[in-house]
Amino acid sequence: MNYAFQTDERLGIPLPVLHMEWEQYSEKERSDIIYKWEVIRGRIPNRVAQLERIINEKQALLYEEEDFPTSCRLNSEIAELASCINDLHLWYRVNQDVAAKIHR
Repeated sequence: MNYAFQTDERLGIPLPVLHMEWEQYSEKERSDIIYKWEVIRGRIPNRVAQLERIINEKQALLYEEEDFPTSCRLNSEIAELASCINDLHLWYRVNQDVAAKIHR
């Protein structure tokens, strides 16, 4: 197979791994890739909500935390989770680009 979906542990979702240029895939392969991606893409809002809940929990802990090194650690964890959310939003938009390529 000339493509796969591999789970990105950081983001918590499978991401496409394409071994060829998009235009080199057959119409059927492109359709299969888009279908599989749409299923995964549909889970992204739930994953974002899950990460937002974790951020809220860590922010509550941070608000009460008096130990400076612990607050720095919590801040760093919150920043990493926010970065994951940003990346998930970018991946969520990938479908628009792929769909546009299909319909050219």
